[in-house]
Amino acid sequence: MLNPPFKRLVSGQTAVSETQSPVFRSVAACCDPVVDADEPAANGRIRLSDLDTNFFCSVIGTCLTTSELRKLMARYGDLQGVSDLDIHHDSVRLATQNAGVAKVLQKALDHRHAPVIQRVSKIHTASELTEFWEEALRQGEIPGAYWAVLMHRKATPELRSKVFGDVHMLSHLVGAANRADIRRLVALERENTELRERLDRQQLRSHELTEERDSAVSKLQHQLIHHAASPKGPSFPPDEPEMAARIRQEESERAASLIAVQTGRRERSEQAAVAAVAEASRLQEELEHLREHAIALGRELAAAEAQLKLNAGEAAPSAYLDSQLQGRRILYVGGRPSSMPAIRDLVHRHGGEFQRHGGRLEDRSGLLASAVSWAEVVVFPVDCIDHESVDSLKRLCVRQQVRYVPLRSAGIGCFAAAFSSPPAESPEGPGLSSGGSICRRNG
Repeated sequence: MLNPPFKRLVSGQTAVSETQSPVFRSVAACCDPVVDADEPAANGRIRLSDLDTNFFCSVIGTCLTTSELRKLMARYGDLQGVSDLDIHHDSVRLATQNAGVAKVLQKALDHRHAPVIQRVSKIHTASELTEFWEEALRQGEIPGAYWAVLMHRKATPELRSKVFGDVHMLSHLVGAANRADIRRLVALERENTELRERLDRQQLRSHELTEERDSAVSKLQHQLIHHAASPKGPSFPPDEPEMAARIRQEESERAASLIAVQTGRRERSEQAAVAAVAEASRLQEELEHLREHAIALGRELAAAEAQLKLNAGEAAPSAYLDSQLQGRRILYVGGRPSSMPAIRDLVHRHGGEFQRHGGRLEDRSGLLASAVSWAEVVVFPVDCIDHESVDSLKRLCVRQQVRYVPLRSAGIGCFAAAFSSPPAESPEGPGLSSGGSICRRNG
């Protein structure tokens, strides 16, 4: 039977490699907490460590943002210079191997999606759980609902497979939304500017209201001091003492009312300013992610356009591509068969040699090792190979000292872009830094 993420497991094979990343190597060695296997899960929910490990990649990638995951994994090693992709790979691996890491991730996920978990806790049948998921899918409230449904004790294997498949298919829509992402990037920049201008106006108004309140309070205090210091008090006709007392009472109430109004306006302005700052910060973070995505798409688009012009005879071959591919042996692992003729033609046209391996590492590991030893550069698209295969391929390249280049997608534009600018990887590949890591328990 095919298990998520739709990779056939050989009998006796574990879903995740035992080899630790250099950054997180110390976690398994000294940070395994003692976990009570009989500890019951709260509110009718299972533990993350009880969930099929094949779901871990989808859960971590869907239900946590990259910035949240980076903060969580920073406690296990130095992540400076480490890519979001490598942090994701290692968090999945560590969660399957280390109960302490799984517990930390579950605590963070429960905290982030607490309102949805509270709603789902009132559901007691699988059919109600299915209806809840379908409604969340229609509303686009995917991350919290996905986490809450998977961890519910009433979720059947069929329901878990269904929600996994729904999320898996949603990921394929991302490529079609690239243009919408760019439009939203522009809209976010405009909205961010408007929010900052509104925040500046609110802060200025808050400052003015504070000054008005302080001035009014000071004026009233001076009036009260003046009346108290006068031996006769305010001049009223001698036959109207009750009127004098009533006027003083009205002045005191008016002063208290003015102070309360000004204080309320100031507090509301401060709350609005705090909310605007939080919203601006959130939009800025989303803007940065979209800007990085747009830059990557721009590089791929430019590379694809250059190849189209070259094929049409409208441009000369790229000198840099020639320098990167001339006489080089390129091994492409995985990918889509429909893209291979164009990629092979690109390599041959620039004087390189090209081979492709299908990516079925568990069936053809001997052939893959031979192909890697032949290659000078190994290329693979991360959207077409599972985590275990990526880890195995990286270790094989490092062992044979062959440079590897992970690609965002399997298209020719992404391939051309990877060889159209200076590589960021070292000869051993862009693996995680081997800088010193610190054990949070033993120091």
